[in-house]
Amino acid sequence: MTGRLTLVAVALAAVSLGASTPTPLRGPIVDAHNCYPEDGKWTDRLARALGTNQRPIGIEQDLVWKPDGLGGGTSVVAHSTTLAGGEPTLEDHFFKVVAPRLDEALAAGATDTWPLIVLHFDFKTNEPEHHRYVLSLLARYERWLTTTTRGADDRVRALTMGPLLVLTEAGESQERDFYESLPVGAPMLIFGTVPNVSLTTSRTPGAQSDAAIAATPTTLMPAGATNYRRWANFPWAVVERGGQGRAGTWDAADINRLRAVVARAHELGLWLRFYTLDGFAPADDRGWSAGYNFGSTSAVRERWRAAISAGVDLIATDQYEALAHELTVTTTPSAGR
Repeated sequence: MTGRLTLVAVALAAVSLGASTPTPLRGPIVDAHNCYPEDGKWTDRLARALGTNQRPIGIEQDLVWKPDGLGGGTSVVAHSTTLAGGEPTLEDHFFKVVAPRLDEALAAGATDTWPLIVLHFDFKTNEPEHHRYVLSLLARYERWLTTTTRGADDRVRALTMGPLLVLTEAGESQERDFYESLPVGAPMLIFGTVPNVSLTTSRTPGAQSDAAIAATPTTLMPAGATNYRRWANFPWAVVERGGQGRAGTWDAADINRLRAVVARAHELGLWLRFYTLDGFAPADDRGWSAGYNFGSTSAVRERWRAAISAGVDLIATDQYEALAHELTVTTTPSAGR
């Protein structure tokens, strides 16, 4: 495609799986958590995220399948699987809004700046028809997408960069529907995470927190990138025991833990995301989740700066503008990138 650039990553396109350097996203990147309306409110989230003028910017869209009663349906953007009826469709909320800027990017052809947007899907429902619908939607907008080709095996292949990179997680049957079902030579339009690792089956209070913080980076990520699995996605509880709600003083041990997890991901050729790093007083709440709140701007700023310094690729937050500002004033080292 005219205006597209095949980016041969130095090591990610290596013949062997595993140890390699992630293709650059020019991060760390603001990943705009829950970037859609909820209960008819917070309708400005996508505009706020795009208004930060971060390039690239991560945009998370939570997806729920809405059947039409006639054997079809559509994908809507919503947090709850119980729909109220006013949820916007994925195409209306995201694709139609970003169309002018992405078509403009194609016309300009500044391929060295791509991707401009990293679109992250969190599928709340994983019906086969939902997956088929989303793939069909992506195919309609393939002109924008960062893609590669389905090979005869799982070896990582070079990416053809477009202004939009689409990521998804490790939900039920996603790898089968988005990757394994493709014929050899077909374009790959979406990329998933490495599988989630079960750390404990215990339901004893605190057992999950203990297991998360005790797990070595190798336990958390036992295998690396494949042609489909390009990233890893973790809660902050793997860095600080109990996550945001139980975080204490940020110290050297926490910094070393964070850097070790980041180093492991990058050694395996994976991009890395942590979710969700917020810090706000109750009076400043704009529809955010208390479970992701460190409790103050100063507390979250320490974690943002540490994540930036460590080279975390996607830093999820609800405070888009504040993290974007932090990225403008914090120098990102080249080590580990």
